[in-house]
Amino acid sequence: MPTMVDVARSAGVSVATVSHVLNDTRPVLPHTRQAVLDAVEELGYTPNTLARSLVTARTRSIGLAVSAISNPYFTEILQGVEASALEHGYSLLIADPHDDPGHERKVVQLLHERRVDGMIVAPSADPRDLLAYLGRHRVPAVFLDRIVDAPKSDGAPRFDQVCAESAEPTTRLVGHLAGLGHRRIGLVAGRPGLSTTRERITGYRHGLAAAGLPFDERLLVHGDSEAAGGERATADLLSLAVPPTALVTANNAMTIGALRALRDRGLSVPGDLALCCFDDFAWADLFSPRLTAVAQPSRDLGAQAVRLLLERLAAPDRPARTVRLPCAFVHRTSCGCEERPGRNEQPEQSEQSEQFTQFAQSEQAPMPRLTKGPSRDRRRR
Repeated sequence: MPTMVDVARSAGVSVATVSHVLNDTRPVLPHTRQAVLDAVEELGYTPNTLARSLVTARTRSIGLAVSAISNPYFTEILQGVEASALEHGYSLLIADPHDDPGHERKVVQLLHERRVDGMIVAPSADPRDLLAYLGRHRVPAVFLDRIVDAPKSDGAPRFDQVCAESAEPTTRLVGHLAGLGHRRIGLVAGRPGLSTTRERITGYRHGLAAAGLPFDERLLVHGDSEAAGGERATADLLSLAVPPTALVTANNAMTIGALRALRDRGLSVPGDLALCCFDDFAWADLFSPRLTAVAQPSRDLGAQAVRLLLERLAAPDRPARTVRLPCAFVHRTSCGCEERPGRNEQPEQSEQSEQFTQFAQSEQAPMPRLTKGPSRDRRRR
């Protein structure tokens, strides 16, 4: 097996120069760097990662703590994290905290003990132990998908964070259904304590207010961000004396649960109940009817999290940032509309958002504005 000495001899440079090129620890003239890289390629030299980490105090690894197994939404985010990490020469260590605060603390400690350079974490609904550990050990970290309200004494956030817009897209879903004549619109919300749950409830209430509809607390139920919870919550809504005529489900797992509850009662979508959901997913257009949904830029969220973490590693003292990426409306037929051909226009971003120009979804139609549509008596129960 070729060694660093062999590379140095082939390139006509010192072993120290080879080390500087491979570890990026000192500037090297371009022609010298290229000679070393050519020798590495020719000889098939493989750097000793362990030895390099001893020199640089870096392992070139990132810890990722997300509930990828229990939540399919995070699977696409994981793909974005992995692709971006590999592009920048980092490996990935993955742990599943199962959205459990106690387990979350354990897996973060485990990743830290593996000497990862930094972490990307989708925090649980109660991240107090997580925050305490990361702060005590000064672990570079980025919070993904869920925002943690843990500002420093000066009011600035303690950690970098990246998420998708949640409130405004939910407002628009409610507005779309109200524009179709619905007056009793239910929401199957996620797990209490999560920022995504709070923001989507806020968006739901804003959508009702914008449409001139009263808020009825009986129409807001929690499905705990899981399929079983979504099924139970939808069943509760359908059992009301005056059930909703339209429903917004706040994530993909709860959408599946809602469809099960409707199927078990022999109800059809959108004939008996119109449905819009948060999260588009690979098989959403395979249902009959095809699901109208808000699509989150999942892979871009993962890539942006890596970008923020690498910026933090390069400049540990820079101010923390919260980045929000826009969502897109995918107009299909479960809302009760005719399918619209063409592409969706991506909504404008808020001032906190950063443009990710590569995000584009096919089969997406423009996000409808809130308009007063004809009332549908057959949908009023």
